[in-house]
Amino acid sequence: MNYIDREGLKPGMRGGAATEVGAAQGVRKWPIQYGSIASVAILIDAVTILLASLLAGLAYRYPAPWTHSDLEKYSGSAVLVAVLFVALAKLKGMYRPVEFLDLGRQFRSVSVIWLVVFILLAVIVAALKVEREISFGAGALFALVGLTGLLLNRVGGRDLLAKALSEHRLSGHKVVVITDRLRSEDARGLLGQLANLGFRLDGHFTLPRAYLPAAQREAQVQRIIDHILEAEVDEVIIGADLGRWGEVRQLVGELSVLPNSIKLIPFGATSELLKRPAQELGYSVCVELHRGPLSTVELFAKRSFDLVVAGVSLVVLLPLFAVVALAIKLETPGPVLFRQHRCGFNGKKFLICKFRTMKVLENGQTIVQAHHADDRITVVGRWLRRTSIDELPQLFNVLGGTMSIIGPRPHAVAHENAFNKSVWNYAYRRRVKPGLTGWAQIHGCRGPTPTVESIKRRVAYDLWYIENWSLLLDLVIIIKTPLEIIRGHNAI
Repeated sequence: MNYIDREGLKPGMRGGAATEVGAAQGVRKWPIQYGSIASVAILIDAVTILLASLLAGLAYRYPAPWTHSDLEKYSGSAVLVAVLFVALAKLKGMYRPVEFLDLGRQFRSVSVIWLVVFILLAVIVAALKVEREISFGAGALFALVGLTGLLLNRVGGRDLLAKALSEHRLSGHKVVVITDRLRSEDARGLLGQLANLGFRLDGHFTLPRAYLPAAQREAQVQRIIDHILEAEVDEVIIGADLGRWGEVRQLVGELSVLPNSIKLIPFGATSELLKRPAQELGYSVCVELHRGPLSTVELFAKRSFDLVVAGVSLVVLLPLFAVVALAIKLETPGPVLFRQHRCGFNGKKFLICKFRTMKVLENGQTIVQAHHADDRITVVGRWLRRTSIDELPQLFNVLGGTMSIIGPRPHAVAHENAFNKSVWNYAYRRRVKPGLTGWAQIHGCRGPTPTVESIKRRVAYDLWYIENWSLLLDLVIIIKTPLEIIRGHNAI
């Protein structure tokens, strides 16, 4: 029986719900539920990693015979890698079904996590001093085969999931939905979402209003109870604005005679609130509305990351620094390095270090931003700016602690005051150290900011980075920065 309650529903809404239910029931279901997708994906990844390790070991040792000790060694390393990879991917939320539909994000995250896992594996091997037991060639082959397999899993998983959702093939629970009459748009969206996720919609009722006469309200509630009992549904879903919490709580109390699970999907502002990080505070729940400074552990991790990356980069780039310094000296007289006051963490001023790219050394109260066809820029300087090589001396700022590898780009103090007046939340970006590159830069926000909209867009990216910071995100930005430099968007 397929029951759609007519009270408070528009004809188009009623027909759409009935059509979705019919579509969901008219196709052959797959023997998997939406809630099981993550578990299946984890199992497939673990098996893929195990097979990759065994295949790499076989290929590396061929044509030597395969021994029992080889099986233990390659299986053991696969288990360790699988545990680390699955744990990091799950922590990053990459096993949520909706994430599998974003293939680009999956490819980036899987690649970065895989790299991190093998770095951790190298540290573990060095700490345990078992380098002789692990072959570098077999390990490199394992890394290549494993990454290829994991990426192929994402391609196949995306296609299968998209097909299952579009054709309503996921085998889901049978549910009855009760929604707020005043939130018809939210109700329509909820019905469509549940149908797409494989839930079998067996009834849709409106939330009984508290002001109804007692007899009328009692009859409405009893009709809901009778239908749930007759249809043998698995669970009841209530969708409502929590401004009507009193009515929701009263209805839940009246439905407590049923053995079914009752779940609430909030509409309106509460839905946004519940997406924020939360923690227990005594007997209360504390929701974080605005992320504070990084914790001591996070600061230590980010600072360690900065020191390692900056130190290694300076050693590797020393020959390039020498060539650039010589080119600058040969073209125009003046210093090789240019220093300018910038605004850093918590608004504190510091001197930023860059390769000189202009004929002038502006560092006062009035600074004109560089622009296309700017005759102040030297020939060498234009090439340095186009490739962002002029920014590399800021690695010394990173070592000194005034900057970070990843963070919002610092602006000249003269520009800082103007931006602060035109963008109301501009100062929020000072909650972390400025960086050589950042989330805004890999999204094309490079070069001058001639309009208020351009600086607002940059600030929006910076604030998202601050609210969602993680070491994994920093690694993603580092990997994507060279790609953005090659594209050259907005570079001068």
